[in-house]
Amino acid sequence: MADDRPFHWEYQEPPVEREAFRVEGGRPLRGEVPVSGSKNASLKLLAAAVLTGERCRFTNVPEIADVRVMVDTLRDLGVVVDHPGPNTYEVAAGDVDWLFVPLEAAAKMRASFILLGPLLARFGRVIISNPGGDRIGRRPVNLHVEAMERLGAEIAYRNGYYFARAPGRLRGGLVTFPDVTVMGTENAVLAATLADGHTTIRPAAQEPEVDDLITFLRKMGADVVRTAPDTIEVEGRRRLRGAEHRVIADRIEAGTFIVAAAVTGGEVTLRNAPCDHLGAFLDVMDRVGVSISREGDDISVRAAPVGEYAATDIETAPYPGLATDLQPPTAVLLSRAAGTSHIHEAIFEDRLEWLEELRRMGADVSIVDDHHASITGPCPLRGSEVEMSDLRAGASLILAALAAEGESVIHGAHQVRRGYENIERKFLDLGARIEHVSEG
Repeated sequence: MADDRPFHWEYQEPPVEREAFRVEGGRPLRGEVPVSGSKNASLKLLAAAVLTGERCRFTNVPEIADVRVMVDTLRDLGVVVDHPGPNTYEVAAGDVDWLFVPLEAAAKMRASFILLGPLLARFGRVIISNPGGDRIGRRPVNLHVEAMERLGAEIAYRNGYYFARAPGRLRGGLVTFPDVTVMGTENAVLAATLADGHTTIRPAAQEPEVDDLITFLRKMGADVVRTAPDTIEVEGRRRLRGAEHRVIADRIEAGTFIVAAAVTGGEVTLRNAPCDHLGAFLDVMDRVGVSISREGDDISVRAAPVGEYAATDIETAPYPGLATDLQPPTAVLLSRAAGTSHIHEAIFEDRLEWLEELRRMGADVSIVDDHHASITGPCPLRGSEVEMSDLRAGASLILAALAAEGESVIHGAHQVRRGYENIERKFLDLGARIEHVSEG
């Protein structure tokens, strides 16, 4: 970073274009829907491309707002990012002009912090803002910072920014986390690929998106191996090469459409679904009574009549447990089940707040504390005016609106566009009555 370029940044939040969805419920969804590429995998793969000066090519990248934010952030750094066709991105980080990730990017998307590891590893210094993201609870990045320090980085925090430098070169070492952290694991892996020596990361997150990142890094020539379910070991290389990679399918989107079919009384087939990544979620669907069949990479869902679903208790956990991102759509399904279901949200303390909006639609919800709630059903959901608070809650309110009688207006539609590709079109193709409304 040029020393004659003074650090000064005064951020003003840009106005957010207000959007809403208007949904007419009570129609069973029927047909086929393709599952898009994984949001969470794509963002980390794009960041990984800065580890080399050679061109990297990604296919099956979802066309979503968060990908656009990451692409814009990379371009602001001086990275060349081309978009030659739908769902295809090419990244060439031959040089980076400005090793600074501003608050503007962090406020829009927490995943911008994944750039800490690769920029520090390859260029030796970076200034990066404390991140923002969904309002679902505290997600401190101190674990990321401590991991970089274990690898020899020197990091200071001033005025909302982390000033990080690696004297000489990052050094391999033992990175231990007090709890499983997905993005912390990914940041440590990315940094270790160019570090001098051997790095062991434990406990390492086991999510499929982490393994997809490892697969791509190995294509680049990195020596990264998962030696045990909770352990990743990395032997640092001097340089990595360009590579091509197809992003895995999005398991959260797949789960969302499975619930959509189940709560509307429909029959839907998901094409190119990540069947092997949905084990805990499909176990819940089986306990509730949703009929699901698998054939290759396709999942077919046939709903049961309302009232025939059985209540069940769920608890979120790191993979291979039930994903926290699938708790909100599962909660909508539990509102259609007979009896009382209990939810234990073990990951984020604010993720249950959205249930207040589901209650406004007629659900019998009791929020016990930040981590526990119960839902008694079956509840006759009714069309209402509600507000999306975050990405996954927003998609789940659409599901509730599709299952409800009457019309719903769901404000904050921009939240859903962050992580679901063309969600409005996909629901329309299944027979839903949903339209986008601009609110000025």
